Amino acid sequence: MLDALVNALRAPDIRRRILFVLAILVLYRFLAHVPVPGVNQVAMTKLLETNDFLQLLNLFSGGGLASFSIVALGVNPYINASIIMQLMTGVIPRLQQLSREGEYGRNRINQITRYLTVPMGLIQAYGYLALLSSRQLTGGQPVIAAFDFLSLETWTQMLTLTAGTVVAMWLGELITERGIGNGISFIIFAGIVSRIPSAVGQFLESPDVLQGIAFAVVAIVAVAVVVYIQEGQRRIPIQYASRVRGRRMYQGGSTFLPLRVNQAGVIPIIFAVSILLLPSQLATYFANSDIGLIRDIATGIIGFLAPRSLAYVALYFLLTVGFTYFYTAFTFKPDETADQLRKNGGFIPGIRPGSPTRDYLARVVTRISLAGALFLGIVAVAPAAVGALFQQSILGSLGIGGTSLLIVVSVVVETMKQLEAQLMMRNYEGFIR
Repeated sequence: MLDALVNALRAPDIRRRILFVLAILVLYRFLAHVPVPGVNQVAMTKLLETNDFLQLLNLFSGGGLASFSIVALGVNPYINASIIMQLMTGVIPRLQQLSREGEYGRNRINQITRYLTVPMGLIQAYGYLALLSSRQLTGGQPVIAAFDFLSLETWTQMLTLTAGTVVAMWLGELITERGIGNGISFIIFAGIVSRIPSAVGQFLESPDVLQGIAFAVVAIVAVAVVVYIQEGQRRIPIQYASRVRGRRMYQGGSTFLPLRVNQAGVIPIIFAVSILLLPSQLATYFANSDIGLIRDIATGIIGFLAPRSLAYVALYFLLTVGFTYFYTAFTFKPDETADQLRKNGGFIPGIRPGSPTRDYLARVVTRISLAGALFLGIVAVAPAAVGALFQQSILGSLGIGGTSLLIVVSVVVETMKQLEAQLMMRNYEGFIR
């Protein structure tokens, strides 16, 4: 891994991509320290230290919520819009047709997703402001003192937060297009990494040997399992028959079709947490209702889906497993793969082309996705389960730490694989020249 990084820095074009990613991340971290007007920063800091739900929101905002900056929403609205679009693609014929039209269809769907991000950002901005203006949540000192839906100041704050989301989305797409890796994952990655020094400093102020050992063991096991999942793959042998094109005859050969155990990467975790946050976020809108029944129901939902609760851990596991299958089915289509093999004269030994090949690939993907989904779900909830045994110090919020660890490891592994692919492509280009 280190050799690949050193070789990548020696290549001018890859070095420019890496420096571009670092520059974008520095810019995003700068924006994460530009506060929204009308915010009590002292109250926000105190509230974030004691509220697990807000800590989880801060994680997926890339650290922008800590100071309630202009990028406090992070890429959450964009992620939610992406989930909605992927669900709608499965039920709306027009979107299904667009998804099959290659690059044009993907670009069109991405454009609709960007448009949908704006109203999602306005809705979530209103929810954040309503939540942080609650005196019950903040203990009498609200973060947002003047909150009124009809006031100019509130709309200024909502538009500022929504504009910050659009900027964060744009920066993430710039990383994907001109840098290396997935830009949205990098935005979240930057916020997680920026918290490491302060987390280590807090632990060293009152070190606990037992909790430190437990944290190290869980971290090492989680890293090992995530790397194992990311690198694991099932290789399907493919045989190509000899074929004639024009006046030339092409010799047949053999290769393999690599099917990764976890083709969805870190996306199921992001989707699962986004879905879990949605009910709690909606409940916060009614937490201060004058109607007692509605207020009690909203308070019950917030408590039921608290990040350390058993219900949250169970739903987190189930949603991670479910989204692994969902995203794998969305990204890998056995019928299209079987059709491409048939058109190119390829076949799987012992399997007839066409429908039998499609059914075989579907069965294989289902089996290996089960292993990947279970591993990913177990690793996601294991830190939270261990953290439930420790109510103090560093392991008191291991549910958040486990999610952070999964995202960091997955992003690093994916980025290193893309660096190695870029280096391999350069070697091929040098060989051809």
